Amino acid sequence: MSHKTQRMIAELVCVLLLGMTSLFASTDAAQCTFGVVQGIARDPGGLLPVSGAEVILHDAVNGTDQKRVSGEDGAFCFEKVLPGRYQLRATKSGFGNSQATTFDLAAGPSVSKDVTLGTDDPPLAKSAHAPQGGFFKRFGKAYGDDWKGTSNDSGPAPQRRGNPAPVDGPPFPFSDWPYGGSVVIGAPWTQSSPLMQAIWSGPSGDAWKRSGIQIYGWLNGGFNISTSGTKDGHYGNAPAAYYLVPNSFQPDQEVLYIERQPDTVQTDHFDWGFRLTNLYGIDYRFTTANGYFSQQLLGAHSREYGDDLVMAYVDLYFPQVAEGMNVRIGRYISLPDIEAQLAPNNYTYSHSLLYTFDAYTQTGINITTKLNNHWLVQVGLSAGNDVAPWVGEPDAKPTLNFCLAYSWEDGRDNHYACLNSLNSGKYAYNNVQSVYYTWYHKFGHSSWHTDTEWWYMWEKDVPNVNPAGALAGAAALLINGANGAWCDSPQQLTCTAPETAVVNYVEKQFGKHDYLTIRNEFFDDIQGQRTGFKTKYSEHLLGWGHWIGTTILVRPELRYEHSYDLPVYNSGTRKDQLIFASDAIFFF
Repeated sequence: MSHKTQRMIAELVCVLLLGMTSLFASTDAAQCTFGVVQGIARDPGGLLPVSGAEVILHDAVNGTDQKRVSGEDGAFCFEKVLPGRYQLRATKSGFGNSQATTFDLAAGPSVSKDVTLGTDDPPLAKSAHAPQGGFFKRFGKAYGDDWKGTSNDSGPAPQRRGNPAPVDGPPFPFSDWPYGGSVVIGAPWTQSSPLMQAIWSGPSGDAWKRSGIQIYGWLNGGFNISTSGTKDGHYGNAPAAYYLVPNSFQPDQEVLYIERQPDTVQTDHFDWGFRLTNLYGIDYRFTTANGYFSQQLLGAHSREYGDDLVMAYVDLYFPQVAEGMNVRIGRYISLPDIEAQLAPNNYTYSHSLLYTFDAYTQTGINITTKLNNHWLVQVGLSAGNDVAPWVGEPDAKPTLNFCLAYSWEDGRDNHYACLNSLNSGKYAYNNVQSVYYTWYHKFGHSSWHTDTEWWYMWEKDVPNVNPAGALAGAAALLINGANGAWCDSPQQLTCTAPETAVVNYVEKQFGKHDYLTIRNEFFDDIQGQRTGFKTKYSEHLLGWGHWIGTTILVRPELRYEHSYDLPVYNSGTRKDQLIFASDAIFFF
């Protein structure tokens, strides 16, 4: 029997079942609009139908299951299914479990979702973690399985607590709307790299799994073709980031993680975690914090490539406080942002101007408390933006942060407001005071979503570097690594330097491996203190993300930007810049 014939039979059975149930429905129920989920259970080759398979439809919102047994032709049907997010999987003795497929069901139409059972492996069942050859053989096999789509990641989706994940990651860089300073409370940790798969299937695999510790990372490089050049300066693409050097290939960042995450899905015991993240490459120029091996960048001989311990912290998780409280202590990523320094955590290769010129990391303590499925609150105390506590005054000083997040529509809509740093606000190493608002929204149960971020920042008593002339004493007040401001009058010794920016992302998913990015932003460097030029900017980007398995990500993009008041690009000679660029991330 052909696939087409089998599908026609399955659809006919669904229609008949739906019609029969509607005869006995009440008047109120008849006024509701339902959907239908039907399909065919198939063998591991995806060709032959499998009868007698148990097919499970899991409601990702309510946590309930419906079950059907596939017929002689492999067909199954779930009728009168309410709209929402669901996971579909199947199991049968003699076969491995199918992969869990997550999808959104709208009201009315019938949705066809076939399930393919996995292969059974009796030797593995007898000795689940028996060594499978040498380390490098296991390591290579993990990549081969990933690229062929035969990785051993089938079975039910891991449990989670709270709202369902609004988007799929991958292909997107996250599945839950991101907030900094904590793990996502209630979400499972699903990290699984080729390196860890090789370790887990080795002689000490069980011990590694019990420890919860993982080691993984990636190699990231890219190229750009730009209308700017390096004739008058090496970093002619600036202020575009991170690809500063025009018309070049750069090893951007090579990153190693060692971490353990606390289990925040469970609610019965204290748990803990930690993270050590080391980055090497040209991107260290953006992540460096004063006091963390910063002489590589801020010393007399600034290095092109350098090393940075981007994150070093512990997590302490207390499930009995509200719906869960996580305490993070150490150096961590600054809380509010759509983007992040680490390449895979972004939709695109390049960064928005908004992200390029805000705070990157903080060292201190941050407390995140999930009050319920709607509200989350964060409060913290750090040494300031991008500075180690031991540096001391004036660069390091007690700095407060406070954030509040609200989610609704089953987590599809999220509002996140932050006072990211508050202290005296006086001129020091990246001592910007800042207020943020970020909005994430998924459009119904579609494959579209959007992210918008706005911030306003300021710093007081910034030395005057007005090119029309400034008082003689202003230059002596400048701090290495911290720009001055183009104050309104040359007669001012210092002034307050504010800036504001807004960026919007529109994202469209195409299957499990591809997505489209549209980015637009506006940036006003009111006194020129962030970019070095007193001007307004706009930036527009069209990008694409494509995954090969789950271990290679390629991100081509076309980016245009414009400076409205001054020539900024090509080392200060042009107002416009057009760049085609792409990077690749290879995970290990």
